[in-house]
This record gives sequence, C-alpha cells and structure tokens, in this order.
Amino acid sequence: MMESVILVDQEDNAIGTMQKMEAHLQGELHRAFSVFIFNTSGELLLQQRAWNKYHSAGMWTNTCCSHPRAGEENMDAANRRLAEEMGMTCTLNYVFNFTYKAELKDGISEHEFDHVFFGITDVLPVPNPDEVAGFKYCDMKSLAIEIETHPEKYSEWLKICFDKVMESYTKLF
Repeated sequence: MMESVILVDQEDNAIGTMQKMEAHLQGELHRAFSVFIFNTSGELLLQQRAWNKYHSAGMWTNTCCSHPRAGEENMDAANRRLAEEMGMTCTLNYVFNFTYKAELKDGISEHEFDHVFFGITDVLPVPNPDEVAGFKYCDMKSLAIEIETHPEKYSEWLKICFDKVMESYTKLF
C-alpha cells in the first residue's frame, strides 16, 4: 500500500497530501507524531528501528512514531501505530509539538510538524519484527549521556526533541 502523508503549513493546517516517499525526498513539511512510553520507574521504552527501514534503519529512537492518515486524528493515529509497531496499548496524553527538518542519507529529508504524546505503563511490548529490531528501557539521565556520547546510534528526531522531552519528563517524575 502506498502510504500518504498530510502536508501542512507552519501552523499545522492541512494543505494537501503526498505520497510518503515523495514527501521525504522533496523535504515537504508534513504532519507526524512521536510516542514516548515510560514505565512507572520513569524509564523510557526505546525501539531500535528495523534494519529494513528505508531511513534510520537500526537506529534507536522513541517508543514509536509515524504519520496520521488523511482524516485521522493524531491521538487515534498514535494509538494505532503503538499497537502496530510495539504490540501494546497505553493511555496517551498530548504533551507538545515541534517542527524540525533533518537531512538523512540517500537524499531523504525529514521535515515534520511533530505532535508528541507520553504514556505510562508497565506492560511489556510485543514488537512487530517488520517495524522493530529490538527494544530496551533506559533511564533518562543515562539516555542523555548516551545520546551525547554516541549520537550516531540515535534518530535525528529523537536528538532534536530530547531536551524538550526531558523538560516535560521532569514534570511527570
């Protein structure tokens, strides 16, 4: 199935749709979401992206991320992809949004208006191997050091939003 993304302006108003790969090759601003699931000890559930992904393959990133479909609410999309990628459900709460542009390998560019959701659960994931190569829990202070020391192991969007995630995290735990 050819996935499409919702093109947006700088205020997140939908202005059309485009095939996902085309949007990533052209660097078009589009709507996205990122889910961060924590356990009750405050550790973040990280996923290692599957090795067959067309970008950022094998990199560690937040629990799940993707794009809503046309007509789909961000919260519904976040819940759908959490189940599809990580095989789990969790009550999600909208936390913040950010816009970023990152140049990746092979002429691919991520230019996203990203909606960030947090959830807390001790339910273990059952990842989809087509989406996820591995997972681990990490305390946020250790993760901050790890990202600083080995940035090449982590997705661009995680590195870009990490300070804001940490700021919001400190209000939870």
